[in-house]
Amino acid sequence: MSITPTTRTRSIRAKMALVPALTLGLLGGAAAVAAPAQANDNHRDGCTVDPLKPTDLRGKRVDFKIKVDCYGERTVQIRQLRYEDERGPRRSDDFLGGSNFYEHFNRHDGARTLHSVDRVPNLDRRGGEEVYHVVSFRVRDDRGHWSDWTRWEKSPVADVYR
Repeated sequence: MSITPTTRTRSIRAKMALVPALTLGLLGGAAAVAAPAQANDNHRDGCTVDPLKPTDLRGKRVDFKIKVDCYGERTVQIRQLRYEDERGPRRSDDFLGGSNFYEHFNRHDGARTLHSVDRVPNLDRRGGEEVYHVVSFRVRDDRGHWSDWTRWEKSPVADVYR
């Protein structure tokens, strides 16, 4: 079977027309993939949740606070994980504990701070610990529909002393 010049010309023209379309599609796809990594995910469906820097309560207790603000009729479910920050070549943060919170807001409520107090043992022999927590949340609207869970957001690291 032989290829005629007109068939070959159309084939090349068709391929050439696809190059700009594919290039734009690949660039758009890369931008779409990169966009969520750049986004701050502490605001969703009318609620904002921020893990605050932990506060040393002296002794062996630390308050891992979370600031929550929602507008309208909303219920927010928050997952929290607490860690002792490890440094060094074999970095493996020590898990201290986890908590779940359900907070309901109506249109008259303002922001509130949740207090999550946990015992922090002296895991390092040098006397101090570095601690932080991460939170993720989802929101239920006034019709009873839950959003997806947000990505985990990390608090600033705090030094606590024993």
